[in-house]
Amino acid sequence: MLHTSAALTALINSVLQKAGASPAQSEPTARALVAAEASGLPSHGLSRVPMYVAHLKAGRVIGNAVPFIANQRASAVLIDAANGFAFPACRLAIAEAIERARATGIAIAAITNSHHSGMSSYHLDAVAAAGMVGIACSNSPAAMPAAGGKRPIFGTNPIAAIFARSGAQPISIDLSLSEVARGKLMVAAKKGESIPLGWALDAEGQPTTDPQKGMEGSMLPMGGVKGAMLALMVELLVTTLTGAHFGAEADTFFEDEGNQPRLGQAFIVIDPGALGGTAVYAQRIEALIAEMLVDEGVRLPGQRRFDLLAKADAAAGIEVPAATLEAITALA
Repeated sequence: MLHTSAALTALINSVLQKAGASPAQSEPTARALVAAEASGLPSHGLSRVPMYVAHLKAGRVIGNAVPFIANQRASAVLIDAANGFAFPACRLAIAEAIERARATGIAIAAITNSHHSGMSSYHLDAVAAAGMVGIACSNSPAAMPAAGGKRPIFGTNPIAAIFARSGAQPISIDLSLSEVARGKLMVAAKKGESIPLGWALDAEGQPTTDPQKGMEGSMLPMGGVKGAMLALMVELLVTTLTGAHFGAEADTFFEDEGNQPRLGQAFIVIDPGALGGTAVYAQRIEALIAEMLVDEGVRLPGQRRFDLLAKADAAAGIEVPAATLEAITALA
């Protein structure tokens, strides 16, 4: 059964407010979760609602938090999410980064004391709409070991980038630094499905096809040592510069009880006009895309996400698993 984005957003908004979130916290959070569902990423979509509600009730998220600017210079700003949901803080950070990049050419907006930030590319859509280039990264509760280690130290630490285009959808790249996002294990566990070998290890460090054992163990980094090094880079960027918790200091998202995760995010926004110029940027990006598309079968990064969003709008609805919708409706 199809459900409109507006109806799903209203439902989630209501559920989060009932659990103790203010409208300023619930509205951007609901919009982000629905957008992830419509984009074909249910691991960061509606399946997260019961978890968010549980975190509100357990005090892991402060429902009436108000993100604020904690420190700033011309091209840099630190946003304190005040232990609320990440999405209101990310909205503020992106707006600040765009405004500052327009003035100075480049800006970084970082966030501390934050929560699960969902689909990283979602936050960057506003950057592309402003005709700019954006980079995003975030840490998350420990799920992957350091290179050569066994204990989970780093989160799956997603990174994303967006490159605006004139008259066309932007290039949008979004990836987790684990072999797959940990949310995929959560979805598989709820469905009673197995996972492929190579995604995760159990608590004893052995390869597993059981998603629950994988969640209790550790995720494998994408590309082995190279993925672990990239995860370290993200961890350092979003914690040492902001004071946010390391992934190893944040309790897992997949338990109701636990500490306030106090995670970090960072967004870098670049105005092409400050470098080679907007005309040069537009010509060069289209030249590269044309070269890529000479080979049949090449699909531009982000194209599937934008196609799914357009399809959801055109069909006036999003297909939501019955079990997911029932779990959310029960909370309402």
